[in-house]
Amino acid sequence: MNSPASSDLRRQVAELMVLRASGHLSDHQRRYPQWELPNSTLQRLLQEGVGGVILLGGTAVELQQRTQQLQGWSSQRLLFCADVEEGVGQRFEGASWLVPPLALGRLYRDDPELAMALSERYGRCTGEQARRCGLNWVLGPVCDVNNNPANPVINVRAWGEDPSSASALAVAFQRGLSQADVLGCAKHFPGHGDTASDSHLDLPVLPHSRERLEQVELPPFRAAIAAGIDSVMTAHLLLPELDPQQPATLSKAVLTDLLRSQMGFNGLVVTDALVMEAISARHGAAEAAVLAFEAGADLILMPADADAAIDGLCAGFNSGRLPLERLEESRQRRAHALQSIPISAPSGPIVTAADQALEAELVHHSLTFRDAVVRADAGINLVRVDSLLPGAAALSGWSPALRIPETQGFRSVVLHGEGLSPWSGQPEAPLALDRLGNGPVMLQLFLRGNPFRAGRDAQEPWAAAIQQLVVLNRLAGVVIYGSPYLWESLQAILPSGCPAAYSAGQMQEAQRQVLTALFPTSSPANGGGAFTD
Repeated sequence: MNSPASSDLRRQVAELMVLRASGHLSDHQRRYPQWELPNSTLQRLLQEGVGGVILLGGTAVELQQRTQQLQGWSSQRLLFCADVEEGVGQRFEGASWLVPPLALGRLYRDDPELAMALSERYGRCTGEQARRCGLNWVLGPVCDVNNNPANPVINVRAWGEDPSSASALAVAFQRGLSQADVLGCAKHFPGHGDTASDSHLDLPVLPHSRERLEQVELPPFRAAIAAGIDSVMTAHLLLPELDPQQPATLSKAVLTDLLRSQMGFNGLVVTDALVMEAISARHGAAEAAVLAFEAGADLILMPADADAAIDGLCAGFNSGRLPLERLEESRQRRAHALQSIPISAPSGPIVTAADQALEAELVHHSLTFRDAVVRADAGINLVRVDSLLPGAAALSGWSPALRIPETQGFRSVVLHGEGLSPWSGQPEAPLALDRLGNGPVMLQLFLRGNPFRAGRDAQEPWAAAIQQLVVLNRLAGVVIYGSPYLWESLQAILPSGCPAAYSAGQMQEAQRQVLTALFPTSSPANGGGAFTD
């Protein structure tokens, strides 16, 4: 096969890049400028042939405008994707934010038929809203089996804690995506559910045998492939039994021998983000891209340096290290994926009445209550949140988690990882109550497994804090939003008669359903407490 001219080669290689962009229109609105390219660079790279964009941030309406703007900078049809595993509203305000998939994995134990029906509707809702916003590729379903409660990065993102539920529900979700005419992506191959470290920060090791992988990790991926999944995303983790040298993303034994040859997957293989520390701490942008492509990947997601990644791949093809036939195979897979879904311009209202009903129904099925009425009529509303970032935050000035308790005289105190510490340093009395004030304490914990946090939240002594409040007769109630593992660990120490509730979801609808049950006489005002900002 003859080598194409260098400019043509660079353009063909660029097709296989998927670069990170802010969902906002303007550069100054970028939330993560270290990863989100400025518009001048994006425009240049898209004009030079880059074929895909992954987006985060902004509202759903902004996303409609943003995808049209980016498409206008390219002469080819682009792949537009986002990590909207929990609905488009998880990343883009104004769309539907749905309960984490693991909520349906738990429901599957008791009512598999209902769980599968809801999962399919979940996928269709996500896909239709994605398409209305201009996205054509949903980076889900997560096919990892979360059988390790200490997993800091997958956790509630998984559809199940066993291969059966994870397989059935991931396939149902994908079926819904297909009905919405968007592409899906099974991730993170060959399975990230049994790791205790976060590949955003380090390289996890999965020491299991091939036999164990066949029993636990691989079945959901096999099921997704059999169901016609469009793409598979790689995992940045080391499996010594398959390849003692390279993580799955860079391993030919994993991507070519296992995924392609033995499991028969013929669709797109996309790397997880190459800026993650599991890869970027060990390889430069050019070499990481070459190793991933050499291993069997088709698309390079978020290289640390796009120009270096393109140049590195071009050098690999020119030197013969990479065969040009592989370049054409990957380009054909990309083209086939795009041809399989219709072209549609983003337009119209994002959320339908059916979408709103689904969000409420999913929350309803994820709730657990114990002694549901709070009897105190004043005190402290102590709220611990994961994040205060817009679009990722469960809390805002008008959130039910704040407003409903406040109607009953509870004064809100919000704690977050970047704020002042509530801890006294005393193991038996860890809460510094003198900083919080007097009265009963209504405790609300918005905690779940989250990337980049390295499990730091799990180290907070909430069990001891609850016991401290019980001894002082100051515990008015407890709500856990997010982690079922935290809820299960704390239930045993809650005294009889203590109002308590669990919701898998953290969104406003989850807060509303929980707190209207705990405070049945409340009548929260609309909006925040102030007329203006």
